Amino acid sequence: MPSMIVIAATAVPDHLRGALTRWLLEVTPELYVGSVSAKVRDELWSSVAASTADGTAVLACPADNEQGFTLRTAGAHRRDPVDFDGLTLIAFQRGRQEVATPL
Repeated sequence: MPSMIVIAATAVPDHLRGALTRWLLEVTPELYVGSVSAKVRDELWSSVAASTADGTAVLACPADNEQGFTLRTAGAHRRDPVDFDGLTLIAFQRGRQEVATPL
Protein backbone atom coordinates (compact mmCIF):
# COMPACT_ATOMS: atom_id res chain seq x y z
CA MET A 1 0.00 0.00 0.00
CA PRO A 2 1.54 3.34 -1.01
CA SER A 3 2.20 5.95 1.63
CA MET A 4 3.40 9.53 1.46
CA ILE A 5 7.09 10.25 1.90
CA VAL A 6 9.16 13.42 1.94
CA ILE A 7 12.86 13.45 1.05
CA ALA A 8 15.09 16.49 1.42
CA ALA A 9 18.48 15.92 -0.18
CA THR A 10 21.29 18.44 -0.65
CA ALA A 11 24.47 18.03 -2.68
CA VAL A 12 23.38 14.82 -4.38
CA PRO A 13 24.49 13.93 -7.92
CA ASP A 14 22.28 14.88 -10.85
CA HIS A 15 21.60 11.25 -11.76
CA LEU A 16 20.11 10.69 -8.31
CA ARG A 17 17.95 13.80 -8.61
CA GLY A 18 16.68 12.37 -11.88
CA ALA A 19 15.93 9.02 -10.26
CA LEU A 20 14.03 10.75 -7.44
CA THR A 21 11.90 12.73 -9.89
CA ARG A 22 10.82 9.50 -11.59
CA TRP A 23 8.98 8.54 -8.39
CA LEU A 24 8.43 11.83 -6.55
CA LEU A 25 7.57 15.46 -7.26
CA GLU A 26 10.35 18.00 -6.73
CA VAL A 27 8.17 20.66 -5.10
CA THR A 28 11.11 22.98 -4.41
CA PRO A 29 14.79 22.48 -5.24
CA GLU A 30 16.03 19.40 -3.37
CA LEU A 31 12.66 18.64 -1.69
CA TYR A 32 10.76 15.60 -3.02
CA VAL A 33 7.22 14.48 -2.09
CA GLY A 34 5.19 11.50 -3.24
CA SER A 35 3.33 8.29 -2.44
CA VAL A 36 5.27 5.09 -3.00
CA SER A 37 5.33 1.53 -1.69
CA ALA A 38 7.62 0.56 1.19
CA LYS A 39 9.90 -1.31 -1.21
CA VAL A 40 10.31 1.72 -3.51
CA ARG A 41 10.83 3.98 -0.48
CA ASP A 42 13.57 1.73 0.87
CA GLU A 43 15.28 1.45 -2.54
CA LEU A 44 15.16 5.24 -3.04
CA TRP A 45 16.54 5.81 0.44
CA SER A 46 19.37 3.33 -0.13
CA SER A 47 20.37 5.25 -3.26
CA VAL A 48 20.13 8.62 -1.51
CA ALA A 49 22.09 7.49 1.57
CA ALA A 50 24.85 6.03 -0.62
CA SER A 51 25.21 9.30 -2.59
CA THR A 52 25.24 11.99 0.11
CA ALA A 53 28.89 11.96 1.10
CA ASP A 54 29.26 15.76 1.34
CA GLY A 55 25.60 16.65 1.66
CA THR A 56 22.71 15.75 3.86
CA ALA A 57 19.50 13.88 3.35
CA VAL A 58 16.38 13.35 5.42
CA LEU A 59 13.50 10.96 4.80
CA ALA A 60 10.19 11.41 6.62
CA CYS A 61 7.65 8.62 6.28
CA PRO A 62 4.56 7.41 8.16
CA ALA A 63 5.06 5.12 11.15
CA ASP A 64 2.88 3.57 13.82
CA ASN A 65 4.17 5.65 16.73
CA GLU A 66 3.04 8.62 18.82
CA GLN A 67 4.16 11.22 16.27
CA GLY A 68 2.87 9.27 13.28
CA PHE A 69 6.13 9.45 11.36
CA THR A 70 9.73 8.35 11.45
CA LEU A 71 12.90 10.03 10.24
CA ARG A 72 16.02 8.68 8.57
CA THR A 73 19.08 10.82 7.99
CA ALA A 74 22.27 10.44 5.98
CA GLY A 75 25.36 12.44 5.16
CA ALA A 76 28.39 13.83 6.93
CA HIS A 77 26.65 16.97 8.21
CA ARG A 78 23.36 15.40 9.19
CA ARG A 79 21.36 15.83 12.35
CA ASP A 80 20.55 12.66 14.23
CA PRO A 81 17.03 11.62 15.26
CA VAL A 82 17.06 10.47 18.89
CA ASP A 83 14.30 8.55 20.68
CA PHE A 84 13.31 10.31 23.92
CA ASP A 85 10.56 8.38 25.73
CA GLY A 86 8.86 7.53 22.45
CA LEU A 87 9.26 10.98 20.91
CA THR A 88 11.78 11.64 18.18
CA LEU A 89 13.97 14.63 18.84
CA ILE A 90 16.81 15.99 16.72
CA ALA A 91 20.37 15.95 18.06
CA PHE A 92 22.94 18.38 16.75
CA GLN A 93 26.50 17.16 16.41
CA ARG A 94 28.55 19.57 18.54
CA GLY A 95 31.88 18.53 17.08
CA ARG A 96 30.85 19.82 13.67
CA GLN A 97 29.24 23.07 14.75
CA GLU A 98 31.14 26.28 14.65
CA VAL A 99 31.55 27.89 18.05
CA ALA A 100 31.34 31.66 18.32
CA THR A 101 34.27 33.24 20.12
CA PRO A 102 33.81 36.40 22.18
CA LEU A 103 35.50 39.50 20.83
